[in-house]
Amino acid sequence: MTASAARVKMGLEPRFLVIMGVSGTGKTTIATGLATRLGWHFQEGDALHPPANVEKMSTGQPLTDADRAPWLALCHDWLRAQVEAGHGAVLTCSALKRAYREQLRANGLPIEFVHIDTSATELAARLERREGHFMPASLLPSQLATLEVPGDDEPVIRVSGEKHPDVVLEELIRHFQTEG
Repeated sequence: MTASAARVKMGLEPRFLVIMGVSGTGKTTIATGLATRLGWHFQEGDALHPPANVEKMSTGQPLTDADRAPWLALCHDWLRAQVEAGHGAVLTCSALKRAYREQLRANGLPIEFVHIDTSATELAARLERREGHFMPASLLPSQLATLEVPGDDEPVIRVSGEKHPDVVLEELIRHFQTEG
């Protein structure tokens, strides 16, 4: 479905979303579901990490702000290109700190964040079951320690990661329709 078809079908104007949260929240599941249902472009933020970041995380070492800087710049550049193209877009990005979220919104980009909030117990269980991802479950505590929960003054939509993804998708689409 094209973005214009989604607009006609669901009454939605293009939005530029960053699906955020620590590893294991279900960012990719929610983001791909939204992009598919709405006909918007999708980018897996992890795919933009420089190889050195992937290697570092693969060996169980948490990233520093300096490690994340080039990755966040690539995420911002992708978002900027989507805004300039004028079609809806969905990016996955942990966006753990306010400063990271500000970097993603730099230059006035109209980015909104969807923060998937999931309990530490559920996250640990998911990460232990997950296969084929470069980030080990051992890095979850460092991500939780780094997370600065978005404030009410940030453009954020909060959803529960404890719910089934289909329920979360329906809630988000209803939210967008109500606002739009």
